[in-house]
Amino acid sequence: MYEKTEMRAVMAEFLEKRLLTDEQLCILDADLARANGTLELFRKFPERTIDVGVAEANMTCVAAGLASYGFKPFIFSFCPFITRRVCDQVAISIAYAKQNVKLVGTDPGIAAEMNGGTHMSVEDIGVMRSIPGMVIFEPVDGDQLAKAMPQICEYEGYVYIRLFRKVPPATFFAGDDYRFDLFKADLVREGRDVTLFASGIEVEQAMKAADILADKGISAEVVNVHTIKPVDAQTVVASVKKTGCAVSCENHNIHCGLGGALAECFAEFHPVPLERIGFRDRYSMVGRIPELLDIFEMSAKHIALAAKKVIERKAQ
Repeated sequence: MYEKTEMRAVMAEFLEKRLLTDEQLCILDADLARANGTLELFRKFPERTIDVGVAEANMTCVAAGLASYGFKPFIFSFCPFITRRVCDQVAISIAYAKQNVKLVGTDPGIAAEMNGGTHMSVEDIGVMRSIPGMVIFEPVDGDQLAKAMPQICEYEGYVYIRLFRKVPPATFFAGDDYRFDLFKADLVREGRDVTLFASGIEVEQAMKAADILADKGISAEVVNVHTIKPVDAQTVVASVKKTGCAVSCENHNIHCGLGGALAECFAEFHPVPLERIGFRDRYSMVGRIPELLDIFEMSAKHIALAAKKVIERKAQ
């Protein structure tokens, strides 16, 4: 169990074990090894780790080059630097060239806290969703990450991992009976009146919102959409066919992220009312997570209010 373990430590632990058995695996960082938790890997595996310095675009191209020779690069940086700063290199050198590179962006959205708005990605999912063939994964806790990493490592293609660096706010996937599937969303809580679709740190808020709603006699289903692209349309549609309405909950702009993916899915397969929780087309600011959740109306109480609103829309 990884209940009190930092997510970056879970990632590093897996990669260390994998580096011992897979000679093609290599790690690249852009002068953030200490922050991203990869520093010990650089010390233990100097021949298969590269610090390119503050040169994320160069790191992306180096990784693509290594992949073209059969290596399996994992590249690390903060979320905004590994998505919006290197979009062209990711699109052309990795995606267009179909290279097997895994991109790890740390501290998404408000998780960057005191680093402020410049370091808070509100658009990274949108950037990566627009790149053909990109898989986007956002783990909720260390146990889910640990179970996901073997599948991600074995997946032949490029994957963007949106990683909360530190100890996650809550643990939901520590049980031995949990079976992870990279392309299958998780039904965390069953309900009948509304579905709360959530990713990352918003899963905890969605679960708290479900408790608030239960006190009001409203039964909320909670689904963790850990893989935002490709979205698991089968699970998503099955849930809203039962509940008839939905709320998306994400630590990202409401445009082009999880909410956008769900809206597209509903429009194509089963139209239902949808309310979206997340950044409402604005940037973030310096602050701690609890404070920012309240400022940007992403907390459990705001999710519960959105759920009541969408249920009213369903009844119209």
